[in-house]
Amino acid sequence: MKKEERFVETYSQGTVSAIKIFVDKETGVNYVFHHQGNAGGMTVLLDKDGKPVVTKVEDN
Repeated sequence: MKKEERFVETYSQGTVSAIKIFVDKETGVNYVFHHQGNAGGMTVLLDKDGKPVVTKVEDN
């Protein structure tokens, strides 16, 4: 039985220096990931008020 992926990539920009946005399918929380060459980092994506961006998650 294949385990379903928890995160889904919803946005991608660039190749060597890239920015991607992932959504946690369990919580709806959005994360921004940036990498350049061999270095990278990920953090919660925040709105203008400093609160986490949350995407509505559909129940299966």
